[in-house]
This record gives sequence, structure tokens and C-alpha cells, in this order.
Amino acid sequence: MSEIRDAALASKAWPFEEARRILKRYEKAPPEKGYVLFETGYGPSGLPHIGTFGEVARTTMVKRAFELISDIPTRLICFSDDLDGMRKIPGNIPNADRLQEHLQKPLTSVPDPFGEYESFGDHNNAMLRRFLDTFGFEYEFYSATEFYRSGQFDEVLLRAAERYDDIMKIMLKSLRDERAQTYSIFLPIHPETGRVLYVPMKEVNAKDGTITFDDPDGREWTLPVTGGNVKLQWKPDFGARWAALGVDFEMYGKDHSTNTPIYDGICRALGARAPEHFTYELFLDENGQKISKTSGNGVSIDQWLTYASTESLSYFMYLKPKTAKRMHFDVIPKAVDEYHQQLRAYPTQDLKAQLNNPVWHIHGGEVPESKMVVPFSMLLNLASVAGAEDKETLWGFMRRYAPDASPETHADLDQAAGFAVRYYNDFVKPAKVFRAPTDLEREALLALRDGLATWDGPADGEALQGLVFACGRERFDPMRDWFKALYEVLLGASQGPRFGGFIALYGVDETVALIDKALAGDLLAA
Repeated sequence: MSEIRDAALASKAWPFEEARRILKRYEKAPPEKGYVLFETGYGPSGLPHIGTFGEVARTTMVKRAFELISDIPTRLICFSDDLDGMRKIPGNIPNADRLQEHLQKPLTSVPDPFGEYESFGDHNNAMLRRFLDTFGFEYEFYSATEFYRSGQFDEVLLRAAERYDDIMKIMLKSLRDERAQTYSIFLPIHPETGRVLYVPMKEVNAKDGTITFDDPDGREWTLPVTGGNVKLQWKPDFGARWAALGVDFEMYGKDHSTNTPIYDGICRALGARAPEHFTYELFLDENGQKISKTSGNGVSIDQWLTYASTESLSYFMYLKPKTAKRMHFDVIPKAVDEYHQQLRAYPTQDLKAQLNNPVWHIHGGEVPESKMVVPFSMLLNLASVAGAEDKETLWGFMRRYAPDASPETHADLDQAAGFAVRYYNDFVKPAKVFRAPTDLEREALLALRDGLATWDGPADGEALQGLVFACGRERFDPMRDWFKALYEVLLGASQGPRFGGFIALYGVDETVALIDKALAGDLLAA
């Protein structure tokens, strides 16, 4: 154990770097609460999106890294700000018109447009928990509605009333003059309409723990800050939540980074130590726009899991968290194949390399064996030329290529075959565009066809790749033009697999027939 801990303490993998910062936080004495608390926050104003998953996945990776280098117990809380008022109606929900009258009400007071739960907030919380449970995360779920109304937040809310002026000073520095005139850290929830009100305070009574304000109709109200009658504005809520729970680590997106001094300042003003932070870059859709849960752009968690495994998504989340990444469907095949490449490399690596391998962090050190004897990208090309409508079609080829493989012994390959058929039919098939070969390309294809027709060796990918090279070497400079021609003429795509391996999988005779169809114009006609 000491050897692996020593290696972890020296590892440059980003989860270990973050874990060491947290450990340093308690180098003089362990936490009084008895554990290190990791938190991830969630605003359930729309359906959970993939960035939300990424936040929990990455936080879990840091938590696992910390548990390897320290014996201090840990907890992970997923906190939903479901008492927040619904400021606008998401564009990707049914019955949206029915929610118009519920604008500005807490999300847990808005009817569920899907008709499945007591409220829209409850629906989105359930969706989030289902997603997180799919990945086997160990977490505790906290609802802001319950947190405020149950009294768990009362002590900090009363302290916020006592230190109202200090917290307001922190906030007012960040506000424009116009907004500063009416701003308050407290947002009362109207006793009659149930709406979250953005109104100035006439009085904050620290002794009584109450606030006094006029509602939009000019009526004066006095409410206690406790018991769920009042919520905090989102920036003060961030810092107050840290203080109330004793949070030690929280990560958030780059769009929050300018607010870090505000969050920290409020946490300290409430008498608590600010947590360690990690700021990650944002996810972008295919157009380079930030992914938003209200607009529903980008790839959702369910969509990713329609075409690839949970582990491939975790792998994508691990990579370069401080670099902005496009989150579109075309990143999925690459993530699948790279994940399995790392799995295959893991058993051959020394301890240092294993701790730097993404799969250690995805699986918490319990790394499985990869049985993907055929890359996902190759399965897509096989589905394309075979016109596969189900994974059994692909198994007909794979059994010949890998006689020892079966759905029972190679479960990950069987799962990937099903994903490949779906991905091919939804994304590859609609985009296939064949073209006729040029005279030079036709000459090379005929040479390849004749070489395959007389092939008497085993269907070995490396040997077949040698034949492919030989047919193009004297005709194309650069050679990538030859491979591009193979993909565009035979597969209807601009990119493709290592072609010798593809021939070995698809079959020598089948490839001869494919070339004949292309040269006859049948593929182009189809």
C-alpha cells in the first residue's frame, strides 16, 4: 500500500494533483467534522445535460484519488438548487404553454410538464439521479427546498442576517449601479403567490431574524429568514452552502471563475473556510456554442448512451478538463476506441504509468480487461459495407475474423456491435456519398482487386495492408490520396479504417466483390 500511495503522491495525473491540494488543507490537523466533503451543485432549471454528469464524474475521480493518498473519510454531496425560481421556460419540454403562469415560482412548486412527478424540480432531480445511478456514483443527494424548509440552513441564514452589511459589501462591488440600488442577498418567497421576489429590503432585523419588504403591489410584508420563507440569491447561496455544509472541494465551469472571490468572501464572512476549487473549460456543441440545459443543444447523456458505453463517456470527461471540447456525436467513436486502447495498455504498464492512465481513474483502480478485438471505428465501416440492420450481421463477420470471440465471452464487443449498428444507421448512412474513381484510382483499384483475387495467404491484416500499400505506392504521392480514394469510392466516407485490417475483417472475397461493384458504378448508383 505504501508503494502505490507514494506513486500517487508523485503522480502528475490531474485528479492526484487536486487530491494533494485537499490533503495539504489538513496537513496540521484532520477536519473537525471527521471527513472531507466534496460537493457538486446542480441547477435543475432544465433537463440534466452532459456537463452536469461531467462535473460529478470528475469530482468522483478527485475523491478516489484522495482516498488513495489519505485515510480521512470522504463524502460526496450532489446539491440541487431546486428552490430557485423558474425564470424562463425551457424549449425542450412538452406542454410548455401550461407553465407560463408558474414563472418565478420555485422549481419544486412548478407542475411537472411530463406529468410524472409532483413538480418540475422533482422531475429534473429524478432524471439527474437516474443518470448518476447509471454510472454507479456514490453520492448523497441534497434538495435545496428540503435544506431550506427543514431548518438545516437556518443557522447560516440567521448568521447572514447578522452579517448582512458585510455580505452586501462583497456583492455590491460586483454589481452595476442600477442593480445595486435594489439588490438584496435575500429573495423572499411571496406568502400568497409563491413566487420568488427580487425586491429591495426595507429592513433586515438580525435580532428577530426577519426581513421586511414591499411586494410588487406595494403591500408590506415581514418574513422570517428561516424555514424556507426566504432563499439566498445564487451567488450568496454558493458561499453560504459551503459554510453550512463545510465543503472542502467543489469544481465548476469557467463561466463561474470570475465569481470565485465572491463565493469565497461570502463563505468567510459567514465564519467558514472557503473550499478548494477546480475550474474546468466548457463543453461546446457542433457549432462551437456553449452547451445549455435550457436550449438542449449538444449531446445529452441518454444520447451518448444510445451509441456508446458509460465508460467511454467517463473517458471523454477525464481528458484535458481545462481545455474546451466539442461535445458532438462525431467524438463518440474516437472516445470508444481510445478508451479500449488504454484498457489494453494498462496491464503492461508500470505503477507510475497505471496511475496516469485514465482507466485507473474511471474504474477506481479496479480496471477490467478489454475484449474489443475489433475497434469501434472498424465496426462502423463493417456496418456500412454490410448494410447492417442488427448486430448479428456483424457477428457473422467477426466470428470468422476472431473464431474464439462470442457474445458470451466478449460482452463489450457484443455491446459495441449493437451501438455500431445504431450509430451507422443514424449518422453514417445518411451522410454516405460515393464517388466514381479517377483513371489513376481505377488503375490502382484494379491492381488491388487482382491481388486479392489471387491471394492465397491467411487473412492477416498486416500482410493485406502490405498489398494495399504496394498498389498505391508507385501511383500516389502523398499516399494519403490513395487511402482517401479507397474510403470515398468503396465506403462513401472521407475517412476510414486501416484498410488491410478492414479486408481481414470483411473478407478477401467480399472486398473483391465490393471493388467490382465500385468499378461498375453500382455503389454510386445506389
